[in-house]
Amino acid sequence: MVYLSLVASHSQLDLETVAQLSAAATELAPATLQACDNINGTVVLSTCNRFEIYADVASPLSAATELVHQLSSHSGVPAHLLDSKLLRFEGRAVIDHLFSVGAGLDSAVVGEREIAGQVRRALTQAQQQKTTTGNLTRLFESATRAAKDVGSQTALGAQGKSVVSVALDLADDLMQANRSWQDQEVVLFGTGAYAGVTLALLRERGVKHIKVYSTSGRAADFAQKRGVQAISTEELEQALRQADVLVGCSGSGTQLAAARLAALRVPRHPLIAIDMALTHDFDPALAELSDVELITLESVRMAAPDEQSLAVYEARKIVARSAEEFDASQRERDADQAIVALRRHTQQVLEAEVAKVRSQHGCTAAANEVELAMRRMMRQLLHVPTVRARELAAEGRTEEYVQALNTLYGLELPQAGAPAPAAQPTPSPAVQPASCPLQQDTRSA
Repeated sequence: MVYLSLVASHSQLDLETVAQLSAAATELAPATLQACDNINGTVVLSTCNRFEIYADVASPLSAATELVHQLSSHSGVPAHLLDSKLLRFEGRAVIDHLFSVGAGLDSAVVGEREIAGQVRRALTQAQQQKTTTGNLTRLFESATRAAKDVGSQTALGAQGKSVVSVALDLADDLMQANRSWQDQEVVLFGTGAYAGVTLALLRERGVKHIKVYSTSGRAADFAQKRGVQAISTEELEQALRQADVLVGCSGSGTQLAAARLAALRVPRHPLIAIDMALTHDFDPALAELSDVELITLESVRMAAPDEQSLAVYEARKIVARSAEEFDASQRERDADQAIVALRRHTQQVLEAEVAKVRSQHGCTAAANEVELAMRRMMRQLLHVPTVRARELAAEGRTEEYVQALNTLYGLELPQAGAPAPAAQPTPSPAVQPASCPLQQDTRSA
């Protein structure tokens, strides 16, 4: 098993291209598993400014080629562009990267608190689609735990900064001096998890008048659960006329056109439009309208607060320690499979030899003594190889041990994600009566 990750974020690609990739997220994982036997499982992480696919693979090179092909096919982004722009991580580097992402250390707003939830939801979606593996599940669950530790143990978590909160800070600067958030009429586009986070932050700032609109038909249920007002398509125009702030986080692909908004607006009525959707809920041409200020993800990225060096240093130490502990546990699991394979092999050899002794000597005291001696010898012979397996695992050299087993004994370990075969029961080393119940005993050597 090898971890592989292909990453597209705000640091390598423009957000429009990232949005194209994100649009392919839902169907990508199942399609990839159907197309490539070399890929055992995948989890796709898609957020407002990044798209990442994590895979459990047998061969990273061929798996990466197939992932790029599938991603290009589903998103329409040329494969050659993806080849040149996507970051690629393998093995331990995948662990380090995901743990850093989950803790908000790789975000446009360092320490953002939404990303940990997005990592958790990415795993949940993969589990629902049955595209993950045990290895990927452990990876994502461990990354989520590390993010919680960062949030609870460092000042980075206490800052509570997020993409949305930085956008609202920008809106603060643009708002008229004689008006506060309590005075604002806000129309929120969207009903997903992102919209829920935005609504909570608006309330923290004292906003009292919030209307929710969505083309999905879920606005009424969303609004009722949160104590705000849902509006229909027929009511949207009047809401737009009265609005002081628009917040878009639906990503539905349906844009509010600049011409439509211009026809509805009362002259000299200031409007702040905050577009948090990768695919743009608002026409970028809104920025050209008089008395309209447009805030986008690019605006947030440019205005993101500087890192607090001490908090970030502490967070990186927690992430590094957590990643190392997870990597060590994975190496131990690999070593355990190798140990089981070796014991299973030697046990089969032992059983064959015991059967020969019984066929020649029957259920005699001499046969019992021979079998007891053989089992003791086998335990002694297995002691050093078992200890070395764990030592090599701690050094990250389990692959050498596995290759040695294959070279010396022709042993093959189970495929990634598959359970290790259970060891066969062996007779007890205790001296048995003449009726030979020894051969039915289930105690292992």
